[in-house]
Amino acid sequence: MAKVFPQSQRPTLDPFVSFERQTYTIWMKSLLCQTNGCTVFDSDGDIVYRVDNYDKKCSNKVYLMDLRGRVLVTILRQRLYCFGCWYGYRWNSYANKEKPWFQVKKYCRFVCMGSFACQVTVGFEKYWIEKLASKTAFRIVGIDGNVIAEVKQKQLSSGITLGDDVLTLVVEPQVDHSLIMAIVTVYGLIKHML
Repeated sequence: MAKVFPQSQRPTLDPFVSFERQTYTIWMKSLLCQTNGCTVFDSDGDIVYRVDNYDKKCSNKVYLMDLRGRVLVTILRQRLYCFGCWYGYRWNSYANKEKPWFQVKKYCRFVCMGSFACQVTVGFEKYWIEKLASKTAFRIVGIDGNVIAEVKQKQLSSGITLGDDVLTLVVEPQVDHSLIMAIVTVYGLIKHML
């Protein structure tokens, strides 16, 4: 006999959006042998996202997937753009024919943009990827300067800092986690981490 569970009192926005700040652990290694990628764990230790690049490191086409291997976002690099430009498509069978969900443009080293490494455009909204002191640390900020996500080297509660390939991702409430993870993936491609 099926069990009946009461419905949640809190409405949900979207499966990838929450009402609370979320913390993830990003391990910059693929769980599959002979592939490049990363694995993302939630605060309970469950795998929620993965990137498995079966091609070469820093490929021009990468997929962000959920635990079961369902493609959530297809990330494509535009080759002819001189400073580096990536497009993210919500995945469906017509991904190449539709308008991109987001675009990430890398700033050229010669153009002085301060600590900003990239500009992210999602529809009519703009965000920036801001480099921090550590080589793996960065944050995603809105046009108003509010931080919507931050990535830094993972530090245990005992104060021990883990290696460069283990990161903490903190996502603010009411922000699409799959979008943030796709942007983090693009920045990993830019930095040649994936």
